[in-house]
Parts: sequence; C-alpha cells; structure tokens
Amino acid sequence: MSIRGFPRELLDRPPEERLAYFKDYALAHPLLRTAYSALMHVIREPAGASLISVCGPTGVGKTTLLRRVQKELIVQALPDLEKNRGRIPVVCVEAIAPDSGNFNWKDYYIRALEAFNEPLINKKADVALRTASYSGEGKHIPTRSRVTTDELRRALEQALRHRRPDAFIIDEAQHLTKMASGRRLQDQLDSIKSLANLSGILHVLVGTYELLAFRELSGQLSRRKVDIHFPRYRAEYKEDIQAFINVLHTFEHHLPLQEKPNLVQNWEYCYERSIGSVGVLKDWLTRALVSALEEGASTLSLTHLKQHALSISQCEKMATEALEGEAKLKEDDEANGKLLRILGMAEIVSKTGNAGTANSNKQKAAASKRKSNRVGERKPERDPVGVKDHAG
Repeated sequence: MSIRGFPRELLDRPPEERLAYFKDYALAHPLLRTAYSALMHVIREPAGASLISVCGPTGVGKTTLLRRVQKELIVQALPDLEKNRGRIPVVCVEAIAPDSGNFNWKDYYIRALEAFNEPLINKKADVALRTASYSGEGKHIPTRSRVTTDELRRALEQALRHRRPDAFIIDEAQHLTKMASGRRLQDQLDSIKSLANLSGILHVLVGTYELLAFRELSGQLSRRKVDIHFPRYRAEYKEDIQAFINVLHTFEHHLPLQEKPNLVQNWEYCYERSIGSVGVLKDWLTRALVSALEEGASTLSLTHLKQHALSISQCEKMATEALEGEAKLKEDDEANGKLLRILGMAEIVSKTGNAGTANSNKQKAAASKRKSNRVGERKPERDPVGVKDHAG
C-alpha cells in the first residue's frame, strides 16, 4: 500500500504554508484509533457511567484525540441540529492549573459557561468577568464579584440541560487533583459526578496519569466511571516498535520538502527522544521542519533532529512518569489473587482452577501478541499507518 504524502504543489508555496500543512496533519496511528474507538463507544452507550477518564503520558496525542472526537460528534449531530438550533453537540473546557495550589471552581464554572457561549453568563457573571474598577487616583482596584460559586454552578447545570451536549469534555483534568487531602480529592470528583448526574450529561476527563488519583476513591465513583488508557508505544513490545517505525515512515511522506527524509534509518534516536509518544514526536518534527525551511534545506537531516530534540533529562523525566503510570494500571496474578481473597473465592478457585486458568490464558495470549523485540533481530518493514486526518 502506497502513501500519498503531501500535495506536491506545496513545494511552490511559501514556507509558512508548508509549515501550516504539517502542523495541521494528524496521523491516525493504531494506538490513537484504539483510544478513539473506546471513547466513542462509551459516549454512544455509557451503560450507567456518568464519567469517563482518559489518561496517558504527556505528549501522547490527547489533543489530537479530542479533535477527532469533537469532529465526529458534530457530524453525527447535524440532522438533529436542523430541528434543534439551541443544541450544542459537544463542549470542551480546559481545567486551568491553580496558582494557589487549590483548584479554583469559580474560575472553572465561568470558563465552562464561556465555552457554551451561554447568555446566562452575561446576567449572572458580568461582574466576575469585569473585575476591575478605577480608584480616585486612577489605579485599577480589583472589586469583589457579586456572583457566587453556587450561582455559577446552577447556571452551568441549566446550560448542560438546555444545550444537551453528547459529551462535556474537561481537558487537562489532572488539575482537578490539586487539593491538600484525600478527602478533598474525593470532593473534587464528587462535584463533577454530581454535575453529570443532575444534568444527565456524560463528562469526559482527559489528562495525564495524575488522573489515576481518582481511580480508587470510592466504590460508588468506580461504578459510575469508565477508565480508558491512551498509552505510548513501548520498546519492549515488538509490534509497538513496528508501529512506531510505520509512524515515522508516514511522517516522512508528509514533511513538505524537496527530498523525503529518512527518519526510519534513525528510528532508535527518534524513539529515545520521544519516549514512544507520537505527540512529542510530532512537535519535535515541527520544530526541526521550521529550521529546515528557514535554511532552505532540501530535506530534514539528523542535524536538524539533534538541534531540536528534547534533552536527556527531559526525556528521562517523561519516561519515569510514564512508567509509574503504566505500573499503576498493570493487572497481574498478585492483584487477581488479592481480589479473590477479598471476595472469599480464593479457596473455591484453588479447587476448580477456573479463574486462575482464565487469568493465565489472558496473560499468555498477551505475551504471545506483544513479544519482546531484540535489536538487530530483523530489519523492520515500512508499512503505512492510518489515514490522513486534517484537524478541523
């Protein structure tokens, strides 16, 4: 299967247009497609869930995932929008990192209402949005907003009910965890769950592995929440290495330069400085492309890559955080045995062997599917990956 690549007429366009093309290009690689399918499946049929948590390492491509999901939800809602012009198919708001160490709910509610373009905000939060007045000396003095956090929350509840989005997405949701104690941490997620339940709107939390702090707060929350893992490509799995190489091969064809660069030849270096995260890789290639275009270079060289690669310490930090998150998500025989003991089934299973056999079979199947790759075992093939998807 051949890869079409970038339109050749781009080579006659200014560097800014060529750069814009590559920045806008999104690759539907296997792990992205898997996460997308899993998320869309739960959005279509939550089956009792009110919250979805999508977590993965930094730079894995969560922003690209969200763009694809929002685009699809809008397309699916078009027939209904003809009849109901007030409906909004999907809303996305970013949870802002707090300055004081504690998450600012008042700011969150205002940003959420702004994301809705909600008329109510003009009546209920006009003072909150214009928080400066003049003193007699001509200086700006912050004024205390008359609108309360409770009023803003009720306004958001009403907006959710009236606008009826298929999903309310909270990006960078790990910032919700910025609280002092475990009890307050549960309060954070209870607030989101309550909003979802009262409005009847599914909430999607998207963020880094810090979201795993919400995973074991209570049985009630666990029952109402679906966890989706969006991982990086792992070097210890042969199929992951092959998929990563295929990603590089596809990117080679979409870098709008006179000569196709040979990224695959340097796949080990590309993996090392991206830790297997396609989002990190794409940003890195974008920076390198800027240099190549500024120099008028005919292709992207290893020199360009080295010039714009993340430092070893940066990559080590990202890799450490990724490994810690992946370890928390790992389920093995020890975890299975603990569950059986809690349920009082350990003795029953030891006699029948059913659960243990099932668990061992799953692990054997996973091991045979994702075999360890040995360097130099064979030259990887350059199969194309996915399809071109321009961000909309």
